[in-house]
Amino acid sequence: MESRPGGPHRRRRDPEASREAILEAAREVFAERGYARATIREIARRAGVTHGLVMRHFGTKEQLLIAALPGPRVAAGLVPGDLSTLPDRIAAVFVEETESAGGEHALVALIRSAASGEAVAMPLYAAMEREITAAFREALGPGTEAYADLLNALLIGVTFARHVARTGALAELTRDELVGYLVPAIRALLAPAIAAAEGGR
Repeated sequence: MESRPGGPHRRRRDPEASREAILEAAREVFAERGYARATIREIARRAGVTHGLVMRHFGTKEQLLIAALPGPRVAAGLVPGDLSTLPDRIAAVFVEETESAGGEHALVALIRSAASGEAVAMPLYAAMEREITAAFREALGPGTEAYADLLNALLIGVTFARHVARTGALAELTRDELVGYLVPAIRALLAPAIAAAEGGR
């Protein structure tokens, strides 16, 4: 992945713009260096902000990585809305998130860190999982935690096949083909939870 030419961006005064710049830089740095070698200082430099501003927005490197991962953002942005189209929205946004940087994404960095035995990887994975589960519980009701975990496992597996192992039929699919396979798989996985949620409304 290419670093931004000319060093850090111009300093930003808009808090939301600063936050998005930090997240963008974090995704780059985590993907390039993995979790252990990524530093807040480098992320701040690329985002064009101060080290202190990164910490004010996110508190810790762990929280920054969790915020940079696609799972919580996908869940938070897509769970509200029409449940009948939820699988389509999850598939489309997940593929867009994980494929946009050619597969060099913070989620891939987390998977690699877990595979290499980095001690911090599993607590980070668990924290990401909790955020996704909470979002699904809010939309689909209590008792849906296992469905959220199954969905998370499916998407982690797809990411591993395409961007870590890089072997097999999944690795050969185009983005559109991948969405086409994911939608019915996600729909089948979530069907009982969606039906129960719709029946309770």
